[in-house]
Amino acid sequence: MIGLRSAVFNIAFFGWFFLVAGLLLPVTLLPRAAAWWVVEFWAHSSLFLMRVICGMRLEVRGRENLPTSGGYILAAKHQSAFETLALLTIARRPAYILKRELLFLPLFGYYLWRFGQIAVKRGAGQKAIHSVGKAALPVLAAGRPIIIFPQGTRTDPGTHRPYRGGVQHLARLSGVPVVPVALNSGVFWGRNAFHKYPGTVVIEILPPLTVPAEPRAAFMAALEGAIEPATARLEAAGWASRKPA
Repeated sequence: MIGLRSAVFNIAFFGWFFLVAGLLLPVTLLPRAAAWWVVEFWAHSSLFLMRVICGMRLEVRGRENLPTSGGYILAAKHQSAFETLALLTIARRPAYILKRELLFLPLFGYYLWRFGQIAVKRGAGQKAIHSVGKAALPVLAAGRPIIIFPQGTRTDPGTHRPYRGGVQHLARLSGVPVVPVALNSGVFWGRNAFHKYPGTVVIEILPPLTVPAEPRAAFMAALEGAIEPATARLEAAGWASRKPA
């Protein structure tokens, strides 16, 4: 049954994207601020499809930890494609830092470009960090949040991947707070996994961090120390509650 529901969701998800993105393409010719509702509509409706077809629900904790004004950096754990959708419904008109290859996907890449997402070339090292800073500063100055996955890619539950220093560089450059985010989405929708399991995905927004004057290592340890224990706690609860196949 899990396999059948997952297959139905995949068909519905991709079909719905191309239907919405195609029919509402003329709306993207409006100023970006006036057209953002297209992105929000797609994200909310896709989560609705996931809830109805797969039985995956979203619970958001700690919304009070989001800054109420000005730009900020949302530094999130990344386990699944789920949070790339869900965070669009939590942060207001965010800009993701994402791999440049996504810009070349049909139609989807156009929307990424049109709505001001920040593409980075993997493997470019220090050059990539500087280019991200240059692109991100105007976004933050405009009061929009930046979403970054500090481990750089999706990480399976229970596994460790080092945190990269780009988030610290950007925070020092901009002076905005960093909001850590823990989650357990990988319990229900694994990395590159076909099956989507029923249950409640929890995204927990943790208290903001400010970048101190100490060396990068101190801040990165604080960020990892905030996200990893909270993620482990959410994963344990997720495994205990995940409905069987």
